[in-house]
Amino acid sequence: MAGLTAMLDDLGFLKGDAEASRVPAAPSPEIADEQAFDAYSRAVMGAVDRVGPAVVHIRVVSGKDQRGGSGPSGSGSGVIVAPDGLILTNSHVVHGAQAIEVSTADGRSLTARVLGDDPDTDLALLRVDAPVTLPAAKLGNSKRLRPGQLVIAIGNPLGFECTVTAGVVSALGRSLRGRTGRPIDDVIQTDAALNPGNSGGPLVTASGEVVGINTAVILGAQGICFAVAANTAELVLSDIIRFGRVRRARIGLAGEQTAIPRRIARYHGLDQASGVLVKALDKDGPAERAGLSTFDIVVSLDDRPVTGVDDLLRRLTAEQVGRSIGVAALRRGELRRFELMPEERRPVVAA
Repeated sequence: MAGLTAMLDDLGFLKGDAEASRVPAAPSPEIADEQAFDAYSRAVMGAVDRVGPAVVHIRVVSGKDQRGGSGPSGSGSGVIVAPDGLILTNSHVVHGAQAIEVSTADGRSLTARVLGDDPDTDLALLRVDAPVTLPAAKLGNSKRLRPGQLVIAIGNPLGFECTVTAGVVSALGRSLRGRTGRPIDDVIQTDAALNPGNSGGPLVTASGEVVGINTAVILGAQGICFAVAANTAELVLSDIIRFGRVRRARIGLAGEQTAIPRRIARYHGLDQASGVLVKALDKDGPAERAGLSTFDIVVSLDDRPVTGVDDLLRRLTAEQVGRSIGVAALRRGELRRFELMPEERRPVVAA
C-alpha cells in the first residue's frame, strides 16, 4: 500500500488533489455583488473623468423684450469637440440666440457664436470667440453600440457642473421627428435619465467616447430618452465646417403616403405595399421638369424603394444634389420611369 501511495504521489495524483483542496472558495453573493458594483462605479467614474472637463453650460439670450432690454433666456449643455473651442449642442438650445455665454468646467466664462444650426437633426455647432485651448472629447463610432451597453449622460444643467446619470442602451436605429417635421434617423434610445438643462450634453461609453448628443425625453414616460447618434453629429459638423450649413437635396414635390393596390404591385413586381402620392409640384422644379404629375405614386428613387414621405426625405441627401437620378412612379396603374436632377434644398427654419 505504501508503494502504491508513493507511485501515485510521483505521478502527481495526490499532489493534484492537495492543490485542489487549496483552491479558494467562491466569494459569497454579497461580496460578488459588491465587486460588481465597484466595477460599475469605476467604469462610470472613468468616463466622467475623461469627458467631464469637456462638458459646458450654455446660457442663451434671445432677442429683446418689449422695453428694449434683454429678451427671454434659456440654457442647456454642450460638449467641446475641438481644443480651439468647437462645441456641439442641440439646435433647440441655441436657435434664435442673440448672445451666447459658455461656462467651462474649470470656471471660465466665454462668449460664443453659432457657426451652423441644423434643426432637421436638432444639432448646432458653436465656436468660442476667444483664442483658447480647451479640453476636448472624442467622437466615437455610434455604429459599434449594442443594446444593453452601459452609457453615461453628462450635462451641465443650470450651471451645476458635471451632472451625471447612467443607464444602458435600450434600442438603436430609432427615428425621432425633428422640429421641422423631418425625421431624425439613427437615434439612440437610452434609460440614462436626461434632467432639465441636460439637452446638448454628451452620451458617453465607459471608454470615454461620445456616442450621442442628448436631445429629448418623452414626457410622462419613465426611462425613455433619446440622443442623436455621434455618426450623424460628425456628418453635420463636417458639413457646417465646409459649407456653413448642412446640404440636402430637394425634388420639388409635396406628397403623402398612399397604399398601392395589391394587384398592381404584383403585376409590376413591386415588393412594397405603399408609395408617395404626389399632391403638388413646385413650378419648374426638378420633378415637374422631369415630367411627374399630381396623382402619380412615387415608388422608388435612385433604384431604392420609397414607401412613404420619410423614405423620400432620407433618400434626398447632399450626394444627390446636381446628379441625375432615376424615379419610378405609377400613373393610372402603369409604371413609368423619369430622370431628374435634385437641387439643394433651402434651409428650413424651425418654429
